[in-house]
Amino acid sequence: MTDIALHDPDDRPMGQALRRGWRCRCPACGEGKLLQGYLKVRDNCPKCGEALHHQRADDGPAYLTIMIVGHILAPVLLFVYMKWRLEPMTMIWVFGLGCVALSLFLLPRMKGIMVAIQWSKRMHGFGHQPEPVSD
Repeated sequence: MTDIALHDPDDRPMGQALRRGWRCRCPACGEGKLLQGYLKVRDNCPKCGEALHHQRADDGPAYLTIMIVGHILAPVLLFVYMKWRLEPMTMIWVFGLGCVALSLFLLPRMKGIMVAIQWSKRMHGFGHQPEPVSD
């Protein structure tokens, strides 16, 4: 007996969508660029035509980026301070630049991941919407 869900052409696997979102590619085809510029999501995929204007990432990517950068740099900051006792201005410059660089790297990828999750779970208009019931 075969599993129908495995052969459903309308299936949207989360893992594949997340990998595509991390690469800032269309979650549907994986070929078209998801972002237009640094953070603006395209209205449609230039390759497959998937409508992407439904996305509602809002502040989610910024919160994820802050959380990840903080969890990465805080232990490193503590380790460097305890091991080498660098001058305060050196620590400020090194970790300030590291924080900015890591944030700039992660922010568009977190946006891609948020859009990919919404697409995979058919949230906010990415799935087939039932017709509204009128009275």
